[in-house]
Amino acid sequence: MRPRLRSLPLVAIGGVLLVACSSSATDHGGVSGPGSSSTSSSPSSVVSSTSAPSTSTSLPSGAVAPVGFRSVILEITRADGTVEQHCVWLADDEPSRETGLMGVTDPSLGGRDGMVFRFPADTTAAFWMRDTLLPLSIAWFAADGSFVSSTEMDPCPSGTVACPTFAAARPYRLALEVPRGGLVGLGIDERSRARVGGACPEGVSG
Repeated sequence: MRPRLRSLPLVAIGGVLLVACSSSATDHGGVSGPGSSSTSSSPSSVVSSTSAPSTSTSLPSGAVAPVGFRSVILEITRADGTVEQHCVWLADDEPSRETGLMGVTDPSLGGRDGMVFRFPADTTAAFWMRDTLLPLSIAWFAADGSFVSSTEMDPCPSGTVACPTFAAARPYRLALEVPRGGLVGLGIDERSRARVGGACPEGVSG
């Protein structure tokens, strides 16, 4: 889905922040949506990664990749300090955040574990699932990588009269969309932390 900006204070709607969605407005800092900004620094590094990412830039046979996105490592630090790496699609500019996982029908997301939406400053933009066809789970993280909140999002296909919006519990910097129910498998809960790393290495299958 994509973040959708409405009137203040919360506007992004479920789905793109990690999955396909679209945005109907633009806020400051090149972020779609009217979220407020408290800082323009990028997410803080939380911990060094210690394990190989679960997927890579080499797509599995039959996987269909979202067009125009690159893959990056998402480091998840569990409450016990264990660090896991996952390969996800990155939406880090206005056009990519507006598109998200719109129209994607491949439940494997093209061989990636999800889509992460990265914002240049703290935002309260809400998400929506307009033209997003897969049921998704979304988790939001603060600038220091700490967990903010999460929720489940239903598809909102073309022709739907009104698509609901989904907002984080407080300002956030990252949003991760995964196929519904997939957050636990990635080690994400209220005690976990997230950090976007570099490009996924070649030759690692998902």
